[in-house]
Amino acid sequence: MKAIQVVGYHEKLQPTEIPMPEPAGPYDVVVKIGGAGVCRTDIHILEGQWAEKSGVTLPYTIGHENAGWVHAVGSAVTNVAEGDKVIVHPLVTCGLCRACRSGDDVHCQQSLFPGIDTHGGYAEYLKTSARSVVKIDDSLEPADVAALADAGLTAYHAAAKAARTLRPGDRCVVIGAGGLGHIGIQVLKALTAAELIVVDRNADAVQLAVSIGADQGVVADGTHVAQVLELTGGNGAEVVVDFVGEGGATAEGVRMLRRAGDYHVVGYGENIDIPTIDIISAEINFIGNLVGSYNDLCELMVLAAQGKVRLHTSKYRLERFQDAIDDLEAGRIRGRAILTP
Repeated sequence: MKAIQVVGYHEKLQPTEIPMPEPAGPYDVVVKIGGAGVCRTDIHILEGQWAEKSGVTLPYTIGHENAGWVHAVGSAVTNVAEGDKVIVHPLVTCGLCRACRSGDDVHCQQSLFPGIDTHGGYAEYLKTSARSVVKIDDSLEPADVAALADAGLTAYHAAAKAARTLRPGDRCVVIGAGGLGHIGIQVLKALTAAELIVVDRNADAVQLAVSIGADQGVVADGTHVAQVLELTGGNGAEVVVDFVGEGGATAEGVRMLRRAGDYHVVGYGENIDIPTIDIISAEINFIGNLVGSYNDLCELMVLAAQGKVRLHTSKYRLERFQDAIDDLEAGRIRGRAILTP
């Protein structure tokens, strides 16, 4: 089958032919890929940022946002059957450790992460497990929802956590209205009555944010912190959800946060540099967010089927993988790029 692989760090991806995966264990599921999301993490992988953490052996197939149709199943699989339309949770988990048993499978002690530390979905087929596949509504198509498997799931996980503390009349600042941010905005709109203030350096992204539910849009032009403070009566927001996490976003975001506020870190790439006395004197909280759980993905698919969360996508054929990577790196993608075999 066709596959796109990492052959070396600081090198371009390479197309190749590899054997098609087959069920080897009783709970294995092979998915025919209908769409694979192109994520900024894929760029970070090529930059070598994940090399030590993942320990993956090169070459391997990249791609961790996948959806498609069940092609084959192991002998013990009962939750899906051949032909079912599914989205794939990004982790393959054991189901036996304490984290899995408590529903916190994202912290499974024995997880595999296809596309990060084993073969992923920039290919025609992907092998995963019965614990990782979620059937999707007939109204949804794999290529339209693929990026919800990770970008959407990460955004949902962060937005749902933030929504637990937000009350009507509160303000929530969302930094970044790109691939993750535009999903997070829709989730926050569906889950909370808080006022949403979206900040992005791109005026088109701000316009998109307002069109999908943001109450206020602010272009990051150097005056944006002052604008946010003015919109929040000089106090800052109760919650900041940072989908950028680099390029100075965190330092600016902290200045937009009110006393005793929550700062949700989702995007990454820089260090948070803030005096500890400022943290304790204002009692602010920094909250990390990884990808969401299987249950989070099920809940997100409900919102997608209800039309409350929609991906804005740019689709590329699998052989145009480099165009998708280049467009993402250059900031030409509004929403998410999707590869379709």
